[in-house]
Amino acid sequence: MDIRGAVDAAVPTNIIDAKAAEVRSNLVNWQSYLQSQMISAEDCEFIKKFEVANSEDKQLILTREGNQCAKTFLNLMAHISKEQTVQYILTLIDDTLQENPQRVSIFFDYAKKTKNTAWSYFLPMLNRQDFFTVHMAARIIAKLAAMGRDLMEGSDLNYYFNWIKSQLSSQNLHFKAPESGTGAGSISPSESSQYAQCVAGCLQLMLKVNEYRFAWVEADGVNCIMAVLSNKCGFQLQYHMIFCVWLLAYSPELCEQLRRYNVVPALSDILQESVKEKVTRIILAAFRNFLEKSTERETRQEYALAMIQCKVLKQLENLDQQKYDDEDITEDIKFLLERLGESVQDLSSFDEYSSELKSGRLEWSPVHKSEKFWRENAVRLNEKNYELLK
Repeated sequence: MDIRGAVDAAVPTNIIDAKAAEVRSNLVNWQSYLQSQMISAEDCEFIKKFEVANSEDKQLILTREGNQCAKTFLNLMAHISKEQTVQYILTLIDDTLQENPQRVSIFFDYAKKTKNTAWSYFLPMLNRQDFFTVHMAARIIAKLAAMGRDLMEGSDLNYYFNWIKSQLSSQNLHFKAPESGTGAGSISPSESSQYAQCVAGCLQLMLKVNEYRFAWVEADGVNCIMAVLSNKCGFQLQYHMIFCVWLLAYSPELCEQLRRYNVVPALSDILQESVKEKVTRIILAAFRNFLEKSTERETRQEYALAMIQCKVLKQLENLDQQKYDDEDITEDIKFLLERLGESVQDLSSFDEYSSELKSGRLEWSPVHKSEKFWRENAVRLNEKNYELLK
């Protein structure tokens, strides 16, 4: 499966997009803001021209007046507090970037002139009360960070990743409604799940960039993903989280680190219960990355043993009997069957015992109860600084 095309559509269509359609229909009376001296004549003139332009004319405007566009957007955000208008501005910015991701450059160019970072204008919005405002700002930040020429680093990246983790943590999957403002009132479990999907989509977009993958793992992000997957979330959020695992496994060094999180048992359980082809596809793609991207033979072997111990081979044989429109699924099944088949030939009883112990799924088979097994292998418990005994 191709990483580039798969991630470009990362931010899902859900409650955010439905609300955005509503926001677009409520045109703002910019003239009233001008008369109240809340915005400048320059910004008023530009925004009135830009919002009614068609796609082709917008591109011409951005080519000629990119700096003015960024300046106007950010000035309006800074000087207008009415939530409905802020929502409109954010939607206009998101639409502009969605239509052509290269347009992120206008914010980077403007930020350089003002000695700021492109995302510094949007990060404070993550603290606002309105659900739509917060999550639209989060989408814009992800696009700027993932598609821009400069990497988000340091405290900004830590802040953004911590926000993502807090939104995805099990206790926050059901969002608490704000007490006042346009986002006030209760939201249903379905709505809260869709907001979580939006956050997951932002993370997907970030993990397209190799440097962010390492930063996410360093920020204990894998435990966050595993906590969501263990929380019996809906299949759509499940899909986005496994997608993130697949992206992380593109980095050989991270394949090494992912071993300690028992990812294979969690994904094999989901694979066994999955009724959605897209979920099956992304799990198989993640398994393939574990075996294909890992540079160390020992790492590949450990992943293969974990899959065998979790009965993935049997699941693959069942899946191989079905027909799929997606060629990626067929190819991944064939690849995994071949690799796991080879690993079975090399599998010793102690290897199987070691794999079971590491995964936390020890099964006392007759061979493991035999005196001969322990007489021959007891000394091996001392290997790698007593790893299996810890």
